[in-house]
Amino acid sequence: MRKTSLALAVAASTLGLSLSQVAHADFIGDSKATLEARNFYFNRDWRQEGGNPASGRSNGQSKSEEWAQGFILKAESGYTEGTVGFGLDAIGMLGFKLDSGDGTAGSGLLTRDSSSNGSQDNSSDLAVAAKVKVSKSVLKVGSMQFKNMAIGSSDSRLTPQVFQGGQIVSQEIEGLTLDAARIREVNNRDSGDYQDIGIATGGRRGITTTGGSTTDKFTYLGGTYKINSDLTAAYYHSQLDDLYKQNSFNLVHVLPLGDKQTLKTDVRYARSTDDGRSNVDNKAFGAMITYGLAGHSFGLGYQKMSGDTGFAYINGTDPFLVNYVQIGDFANKDEKSYQARYDFNFASIGIPGLTFMTRYLTGDNVDRGRGVSEGKEWERNTELMYVFQEGALKNLGVRWRNAASRSNFTNDLDENRLIVSYTLPLL
Repeated sequence: MRKTSLALAVAASTLGLSLSQVAHADFIGDSKATLEARNFYFNRDWRQEGGNPASGRSNGQSKSEEWAQGFILKAESGYTEGTVGFGLDAIGMLGFKLDSGDGTAGSGLLTRDSSSNGSQDNSSDLAVAAKVKVSKSVLKVGSMQFKNMAIGSSDSRLTPQVFQGGQIVSQEIEGLTLDAARIREVNNRDSGDYQDIGIATGGRRGITTTGGSTTDKFTYLGGTYKINSDLTAAYYHSQLDDLYKQNSFNLVHVLPLGDKQTLKTDVRYARSTDDGRSNVDNKAFGAMITYGLAGHSFGLGYQKMSGDTGFAYINGTDPFLVNYVQIGDFANKDEKSYQARYDFNFASIGIPGLTFMTRYLTGDNVDRGRGVSEGKEWERNTELMYVFQEGALKNLGVRWRNAASRSNFTNDLDENRLIVSYTLPLL
């Protein structure tokens, strides 16, 4: 990623100036900081004949395999005293290549090396955002992560995806959170620098653009309202300038059934249309019902795409879909998909820190074009994770994620991810 010496110097001098002007301890006393060491092994095996057709090689790429070490420093200051409080947030990121054999790059863990078609030996970046607080409203300007119905920064590789722009979050009314932002650029997980924001067009989504698939402006306005202790509603309007407009709705209801039992219902709907340079036209409906019993949870999901295209979202982000999982999003044109999921928390039987998840998804009715049979796909995910709860290894987490996906219109994949992370609280 981009060199950070100048950014570090500016951040350090700004922080030092702020500290010198603060007469009280709110800025420092309310600060939080953690350092995460993330060791990541990634292996993706293309099972179809000819390997990965997107690799650019005449004989395809049969495997993507890389191992890397990352460090993520997250720091959030408090606010200076007074009617208007000032603060600073920062995310510092370092990545080091441990192994990336000949022809196995492209996992998304490391910054690409255009000269060798491989990965760079190391990368670094610093995301800094200044913030201003008035009453219960906060304005942030700079580089940051986002996680809402309109946009979800991805953190599924070595270092997180960050965006550059401004955001305001207001909680002046009890139970209501209002959220608005304008975003200009993105630094992706394996990017070397900030760049314009693009629309996802892969798979059998059927999305086409004219004049390019990127833009330098994404805006959204929305919020969530906690109607009562059991029911939460949310709405977001978003626009990727010149490419698409989207209205997203969400209802989440948690019904206590007594005796360590709950029934959670999560319903999502989004209407996406074009904004000048694309053919986007999609209605996305999804619902997930999860029954919880002590440490067990059993979930059933349904997702349906309709319209002239599949679902529209920012390329590289985590879309707000119930059937977006480890590899696929099941959001192709006309696709209907189903999910069955099981989770178990071993804390219920006296082993805190150990969790297990498995799920199976199947999709069909994908529009592959006139005269071609419908597209079908399936995916299976399994995840086992343990976080040490005490002793010298406290906060050390070990996670294994396994996935397999098959379809008649895109790649057949087997995938394994092994992540060992340690989070050290600094403040």
